[in-house]
Amino acid sequence: MRIPIKRPRRAAVLAALLGTLPALGLIQLPDAAAGATGAARTGDGGITAAKPYMGWSSWSLESTTAPGVNAAGQGGSLTETEVLANADVMAAKLKSHGYTYVNIDAGWWMDDKWKPEYDGNGIPKADPTRFPDGIKAVADHVHGEGLKLGLYLPVGLEIADYQAGNFPVAGAPGCHTHDIVYPDLRTTNGWDSAYKIDFSNPCAQKFVNSEANRLASWGMDFLKMDGVGPGSVKSGNNYDNTADVAAWSQALKRTGRDIQYVLSWSLDHAHVATWQQYSNGWRIDTDVECYCNTLVTWQNSVVGRWTDVIPWIADARPGGWNNLDSLDVGVGSMDGLSDDERQTYMTLWAMESAPLYTGDDLTKLDSYGLSLLGNDEVIAIDQAGHPARPLTQDTDQQVWYSRNADGSLNVALFNLGTAPATVTAPFAALGFTGSASVRDLWAHQDLGPMTGQFSATLPAHGSRLLKIAPDGGSQVSYEAEAPANTLSGGAVVTGCTGCSGSQKVGGLGHEGTLTFNGVKAAASGQHTITVVYDDGDANGRPLTYSVNGGPQTTIQAPGTGGWNTVGTLTLTIPLRAGTNTITFTGPDSNTYSPDIDRILM
Repeated sequence: MRIPIKRPRRAAVLAALLGTLPALGLIQLPDAAAGATGAARTGDGGITAAKPYMGWSSWSLESTTAPGVNAAGQGGSLTETEVLANADVMAAKLKSHGYTYVNIDAGWWMDDKWKPEYDGNGIPKADPTRFPDGIKAVADHVHGEGLKLGLYLPVGLEIADYQAGNFPVAGAPGCHTHDIVYPDLRTTNGWDSAYKIDFSNPCAQKFVNSEANRLASWGMDFLKMDGVGPGSVKSGNNYDNTADVAAWSQALKRTGRDIQYVLSWSLDHAHVATWQQYSNGWRIDTDVECYCNTLVTWQNSVVGRWTDVIPWIADARPGGWNNLDSLDVGVGSMDGLSDDERQTYMTLWAMESAPLYTGDDLTKLDSYGLSLLGNDEVIAIDQAGHPARPLTQDTDQQVWYSRNADGSLNVALFNLGTAPATVTAPFAALGFTGSASVRDLWAHQDLGPMTGQFSATLPAHGSRLLKIAPDGGSQVSYEAEAPANTLSGGAVVTGCTGCSGSQKVGGLGHEGTLTFNGVKAAASGQHTITVVYDDGDANGRPLTYSVNGGPQTTIQAPGTGGWNTVGTLTLTIPLRAGTNTITFTGPDSNTYSPDIDRILM
């Protein structure tokens, strides 16, 4: 069920904040693409963004019309004093739970009328009223507390930057800022506040390099690039910023500094491979803020994430995460939510392994907000990096789950309806039978052994978050569509109404293969597994399997009566103690096999 929500008009709001821009005719011409740069790495050889980042962002406070927050106008709350005050609270109360990033959002290079300022090389410089000591001084303070600093830029060359002068590009003799945009001055980004950069001109990459070097010299650890397309409510060649994204990825790596690079807002899922290649995260939705007298509201637009994250679930992985936007649950008087909604909000973010960054005024952090943001058991689910998926979304009463390496499951029960309701998690639907030990992670309470299912009556917009550990006699399920598996050739995740999780893997055979990674066995020897599959051919199809890269075996799978009707096969296979791989395909390059839902063992 798709729940209707009212979307904030981000484009209109930020266009106004970024200043009145001249009306320009747009000419749609093909653009040059930048080359690939590879995955980001930290200085010590580890993966940048190995886990979802945690921290604070200034935008939620900048966006609100709550009394007293932005007395000088929208965005007026952004000052050096505000940033350092929130950093101090984070260091004192949240750093021990993993919160480290202090991210300064839009406006840091603009005055309170949103007039921007640039240096002699066309690079944004901090507004002296907002940041009298400059960004480097802020970074030094933040780093001194064991935290990290993030900054914000819109994609493209800002129109105001172009109009301020034809600046020489730092470190690039003969290059000037007017050289790097298309001669027709076509606009780009989600607000049309910038000219599109022509990366066929070598000066373009040099300008981006100069910006990245300057930001790194200040001690920047994080960059949010906003208004990126395809996406951000715009379409067409003018708004394809994939070349910008690649150029910035290359420039940030060249600085030698470990800098997370995150893209915003509401990216186009059709280009997820590009976002994964060049960035460490991507916003999957519009702003969570309501642009009203609170920070958010349930309808505008927290609840939309339950629907909008679905296409992205399989795309999150170490090095790049689905960004659901700010987590504004820390100050009940300002958040615009009930306590039940605050808990439910954070439960989804944690279950999806989304970055956990709050936009609250941390100087007003209340005890309940601290109990949410500081719950280490819930944070551990987020940081484990196994995004959850729903059993079904047919009703407002939903069960979402993910599997841990030890065979236990993280299970969230959600009541998205407007009245109290009972939500039930059937163990069979979660992939095992028998009994299990259940722990309530919000209550820090063991609920004891349970058999068959777990049920709870939840208030409107309420939730429970559980860790469920099947007992030794239970079967463990490995879903074919799980992100940890490897698909190759023509293998593809597809829908299946009769399958667990409503998904399966098809396209097996004809060189399409599915490998289950991480299949665990307590001891070496022969083990029995159950393959749950569907096969719409009346006579069935052959299925070829191998274990740990060993010899292939082919069996005939009977037809199941339809491509949404499952059947089972029982196989006895040799497994070694610990972790194993099981691969399914067809017997040759001309023969398809059944589709696979999951395996049980």
